[in-house]
Amino acid sequence: MVCALLATASPWDMSSLAARRILLGITGGIAAYKCCDLLRQLTGAGAEVQVVMTEAATAFVTPLTLQALSGRPVRTALLDPAAEAAMGHIELARWAEVMLIAPASADAIARLAQGQANDLLSTCYLAFDGPKFLAPAMNQAMWRAPATGRNVATLEVDGVTVLGPASGVQACGDEGPGRMVEPNALVSALAAWAGAKAPTTTEPSPWAGRHIVITAGPTREALDPVRYLTNRSSGQQGFALAEAAAEAGAQVTLISGPVTLPTPPGVTRVDVESALDMLAATEAAFDTADLVIAVAAVADYRAGAVAPQKLKREGTEGLTLNLVPNPDIIATLGARRGPGAHPVLVAFAAETENVVAHAEGKRSRKGVDFVVANDVSRADIGFNSADNCVTVVGPAGAEALPKMSKQALSAQLLNRFAAALRP
Repeated sequence: MVCALLATASPWDMSSLAARRILLGITGGIAAYKCCDLLRQLTGAGAEVQVVMTEAATAFVTPLTLQALSGRPVRTALLDPAAEAAMGHIELARWAEVMLIAPASADAIARLAQGQANDLLSTCYLAFDGPKFLAPAMNQAMWRAPATGRNVATLEVDGVTVLGPASGVQACGDEGPGRMVEPNALVSALAAWAGAKAPTTTEPSPWAGRHIVITAGPTREALDPVRYLTNRSSGQQGFALAEAAAEAGAQVTLISGPVTLPTPPGVTRVDVESALDMLAATEAAFDTADLVIAVAAVADYRAGAVAPQKLKREGTEGLTLNLVPNPDIIATLGARRGPGAHPVLVAFAAETENVVAHAEGKRSRKGVDFVVANDVSRADIGFNSADNCVTVVGPAGAEALPKMSKQALSAQLLNRFAAALRP
């Protein structure tokens, strides 16, 4: 049996998973390795995922791997004093919006159908009263066994949505039904559910009619007519924010350093080269802005004097550059604005250590409302990556967000900044 959600869900539904709280149960079986990709796709869509594993599942994929992918400690033990004090089976069941068990082994299906509660996953299943999805994975003969059929039928009567299984060659060499459906199909099924359950509202967007100014990309600081200083910024996060802001109904001015990205629909783009150019463009848009987000990776220094001709290496043993500081754009705007005045100011901070401490210091020094900090020493996020993982430091303290796509992160950031909008 293949659930209709698998047939109708499309890859364009992924945004509906943003901020959804998913409890992912993993049971013992070779298909457990696919959960690494499943988890990556869910978090990439902006979902918050808490993993619960059976003891057998840990033999196929380690909790540490899944913890790294989810950004959350993986739960495995029912009688774990530390977990019970913080997020035991009742807390997990209350936290989640939806539960997915993938892969669901024949043993797990049997125990769930009988209402057993002899491990953390089964107790979470019984305690959770929201929508439940289950992706079977087992040998084709086990799937065809009458007992398995009865157990699956019982779960379906109880309201569980069964996704799959798929047919094909199995790890044991047999061929037939019993393979866990692919992770992208499971993600699409959850996205279709989330989209169908998305609340409807007639309230206008808080960004409708607001003016948002966003800086993005690197700057280039000329040394001579040929050479310049720059950095690795791709501009992707700033452009993603601009696109999300335009979709939310805002008037968006995107001030971009040299990048090759296309201009998002509905966005007014101003191209600049140097830090001084970017400062001038930002100040020109400042007075009408409701929100300024400084995402650009602005060069800290520029040449004290730009050589009028190309610098030659012939006849020299080295080159000494005289560099002078560039203006701090967001700090300049913070000083111009004054504390707590209009517009809302957001600074991005690329850090390699002590991320939260440095972000808190920058928020105070620069006179801004929020600092969004990310650890650029990580190869999987930040510069030239489709994903990001940030900590937002604002008036209410520091909030660490899980790794997700830059598009999904943009929507979540705008939601947080909206609360600080001035009347």
